[in-house]
Amino acid sequence: MRADVEALDISDVTANWVNAEVLARQIDDRIKALADLSGTPLFFGRLDYLHAPGAERAGGAEQPEGRETPSAQERRWEADGRFYIGRRHVHDAGGDPMVIDWRAPVSQPFYRASRKNPMDVGLRRRFGYTGGDLTAYEDEHLSEPADPTAAATTSKLLQQEIERPRVGPMRDIVATIQPEQDEIVRSGLSGTVCVQGGPGTGKTAVGLHRVAYLLYAHRERLARTGTLVIGPNRSFLHYIEQVLPALGELTVRQATVDDLVAHVEVRATDDAAAALVKGDARMAEVLRRALYAHVTMPAEPVVVVRGSRRWRVPAYELEEIVRELLARDIRYGAAREALPQRIAHAVLVQMERAGEAPDDRVQDAVARNSAVKAAVKAVWPAVDPAKLVLRLLSDADFLAEHAKGLLDEEERKTILWPRPVRGVKSARWSAADAVLIDEAADLVQRTHSLGHVVLDEAQDLSPMQYRAVGRRCTTGSATVLGDLAQGTTPWATRSWAEALGHLGKPEGAVEELTAGFRVPTDVIAYASRLLPHIAPGLAPVASVRENPGLFEVRTASGTAEVVAACEELLRNEGSTGLIAADARIPDLAEALTAAGIPYLAPGEETTSETRLTLVAASLAKGLEYDYVVLDEPRAVVDGEPDERTGLRRLYVALTRAVSGLVVTHSAPLPAQLAG
Repeated sequence: MRADVEALDISDVTANWVNAEVLARQIDDRIKALADLSGTPLFFGRLDYLHAPGAERAGGAEQPEGRETPSAQERRWEADGRFYIGRRHVHDAGGDPMVIDWRAPVSQPFYRASRKNPMDVGLRRRFGYTGGDLTAYEDEHLSEPADPTAAATTSKLLQQEIERPRVGPMRDIVATIQPEQDEIVRSGLSGTVCVQGGPGTGKTAVGLHRVAYLLYAHRERLARTGTLVIGPNRSFLHYIEQVLPALGELTVRQATVDDLVAHVEVRATDDAAAALVKGDARMAEVLRRALYAHVTMPAEPVVVVRGSRRWRVPAYELEEIVRELLARDIRYGAAREALPQRIAHAVLVQMERAGEAPDDRVQDAVARNSAVKAAVKAVWPAVDPAKLVLRLLSDADFLAEHAKGLLDEEERKTILWPRPVRGVKSARWSAADAVLIDEAADLVQRTHSLGHVVLDEAQDLSPMQYRAVGRRCTTGSATVLGDLAQGTTPWATRSWAEALGHLGKPEGAVEELTAGFRVPTDVIAYASRLLPHIAPGLAPVASVRENPGLFEVRTASGTAEVVAACEELLRNEGSTGLIAADARIPDLAEALTAAGIPYLAPGEETTSETRLTLVAASLAKGLEYDYVVLDEPRAVVDGEPDERTGLRRLYVALTRAVSGLVVTHSAPLPAQLAG
């Protein structure tokens, strides 16, 4: 298929150089989408239907936009009832299909069919691979009656795929998607979905595969409106960046919240108290008040001179125009652009009463008249968003005036800068300040909206950050992913209903994933001891792994024992992460270097030669390793401003392992881990 695209000759089919460039770019994108990934098989399953399948037997899934009528060969193939399921559609030289895309309606029973509900499937076959070579297969005869007394079993090949050693970036999970995950992946484009999922439940993978599915089912619409994946940091984005290209999707942009609001250079860090106030949703109203305070009611008439005639718009009529624009609640900048046209229209009405017949060109000329421009500048002046925030944070009286009834005196003092600042460029902006500027910018001019946004690790966002993300999908939908138990900021999300409200999607559906696939049974059971203290009422993750995994808690008198634990785990196949409190990282780095053990920083891709990553606890969220050494749990807790946040950080660190966890400590363990 790739060779066919590479062989295309477009020299005689383009009318001009612009069309040629566009077509060449499209062909290049198609070639990239058809890249052959070594070690990644094109098919991983097979379905044998009892009857020729239709959309209704495939669960009523949405048809992809622009789906072509099947060929005669394809119809014969469907009549045979045997379908190979893979990461993307594959056809032969004649254009007849060999592998069906996992997102197609006919593929859905591969994920959802069971003996209780076979969905007209007689046999489901899973294929096992080693290094890209087909090495095993496993059959399920779904047409056989279900035994109500039999214990539920998990596919051996599915277990092996989940436990396959992790070296390099995150992999797709198309071969292991579970029914409850598939329901979320295939939910419609119009609705916003919030996924609450504990460690190892696959919520990040579900979000990424949902994007891939939506691009399949609504490709033309999302090609126009765009899609975006938002992650907590650059290390996380680097870790997940290969998932969508592996599925043939190259058009999805990935960014952090800080990237979205990068109106100014961030050179400072707020303390927790200031960041908490700046991130509060009340700041949106403070900004709105401060912005519209620039609008003043006209005290003088506008006199427009055209030739020998003078046209006068009285002050009371100008005030009516201004009040009408304010009442419409449109963006500040849009109203300012409309004001000169409204004044010009009032002049044209007078011209018509005087017997003249002005047209649109006259109205435009009046709107550009110097007297009209001067009136607009005085009544509705232009406002720079960054300068507005600068004044709020540096002028105590201005802040007090517009925060009245919203922020108390102590809160205002918390966010005020201690020294005056000369200008926007010299100001030492923080990340929270950049979010405020983004809010102000949206009040002035509407932010462009995308078709779909995926927001991962959402539990750590402030209300103002949720608003910043929500502005990017006001006319689209969102997939929100997170775990309330892993919130590690002072403003961490308390409930998903509250978060969806700040996002502007209060109607969003909340789904919960409780089946754990990544974290071994013994490890998740140990970490779950913290749940009553960090997220009371949240259901613990129930691991479906039959392998309990390696789990040990060891006392260590110094870094030598920690290094020894890393050396021990590196004898196993796969990746190893050494996670420690941020303050402990320099000492551990020095110890690893002295021992001659090479290591990577978070986000750097592991290789067969370098499989150890040294991870600060503050950067561990969202990452995963085959084996983890967790150094000094007490230091992880003590590294945070309060105990609950510290315990949540510890919960994150404890749940990064896929096959084994070794906890090393010299200080006493936190009491909450006793049991």
